Amino acid sequence: MTDVEFDWQRESRTGIGEAVLCQGKSVEQLKSILSVAQDRSASLLLTRIKPDAAEQLIALGHSNLCWHRTSSTAVLDNGLPELVDSPCLIVTAGTSDMPVAEEASVTLRYYGLKVEILADCGVAGLWRITDKLEKLRRAPVIIAIAGMEGALFSVLAGLVPGLIIAVPASTGYGVGEYGKAALSSALTTCAPGVVTVNIDNGFGAACAMLKLLRHSHYAHNQQ
Repeated sequence: MTDVEFDWQRESRTGIGEAVLCQGKSVEQLKSILSVAQDRSASLLLTRIKPDAAEQLIALGHSNLCWHRTSSTAVLDNGLPELVDSPCLIVTAGTSDMPVAEEASVTLRYYGLKVEILADCGVAGLWRITDKLEKLRRAPVIIAIAGMEGALFSVLAGLVPGLIIAVPASTGYGVGEYGKAALSSALTTCAPGVVTVNIDNGFGAACAMLKLLRHSHYAHNQQ
């Protein structure tokens, strides 16, 4: 494998291991990466994997590769941490945003954190948010995913004390297409306490949540 040099030390440096971005990689390249991981008895998280690539890799003998179709992710399981329930939340504006939510969820579960998804909480029906306010206000961190005009980010930040990690989604049409309107809304919100990752970046949002929670735990233990 001469064209891929995997960063196996990244997790020891940063707390988050290198994920395999499958977009642009051939099945042969992915097979080589998985083979090296198997030799090291290492688990791996794969993102943006196409169905035919996942099916081929499983057929090639990687029976411990768990493919998640909705999120376009896969996990090579060579011993993952035990799941711990978290009060943090993932909230989507609509069901069309679920692929991004599932990418975040799979990433968090890969690192041992089980986070509930509250789907279809868009602002077109504010009762869908107000009905869940008690649970939302208990969450120290919320990953919020929205396309269209991205109003969900500001609404949540104006109602809850927790940090909002905004993920603009590429759902929508017209000027909202490809998530750029939602991205602009997230970046220009007047509600304090919103941080923003790139369009459709559920993986990045999950990593941000993990780092924040780990730092908070470390700071608490140092007191």
